[in-house]
Amino acid sequence: MKKEVKLTKEGLKKLQDELENLKTVGRTEIAERIKVARGYGDLSENSEYDDAKNEQAKMEARIVEVENIIKNHVIVDEDEISGDSVFIGVTVEIRNEKTKKVQTFDIVGSAEADPLAGHISDESPVGKALMGKKAGQKVKVETPSGEVVYKIISIKK
Repeated sequence: MKKEVKLTKEGLKKLQDELENLKTVGRTEIAERIKVARGYGDLSENSEYDDAKNEQAKMEARIVEVENIIKNHVIVDEDEISGDSVFIGVTVEIRNEKTKKVQTFDIVGSAEADPLAGHISDESPVGKALMGKKAGQKVKVETPSGEVVYKIISIKK
């Protein structure tokens, strides 16, 4: 049985756009790179050809991955998000109780996660600990450097 992938409407649109780009622009560019590299002669010693073929394999794997995500997606119904507890589709502001550092995260499904951009998955350690909690509550998260306690400052829909 395939695992359902939770997505926001924006996340689904991004994946659909990425897939379209990979299938059109990406495939055309790789085909051109392979064609040019073939012109360099002996394929057994042609690093440009090898690089282009490796890039093609990675891109085709990403196409299959995105197609599977889209095929198995479930849209998070924003009408079901109350905004009073942490759920996929909300923005949550938390404070590290030890360092007092405040961070803001969008809670998203695993396919949309991008921690550097502030999008954490509901399946990540922090995301999992926050799910279902309300503003004012504290959560403990086990991290590689030890246990961290966060206080939920606010939740926005």
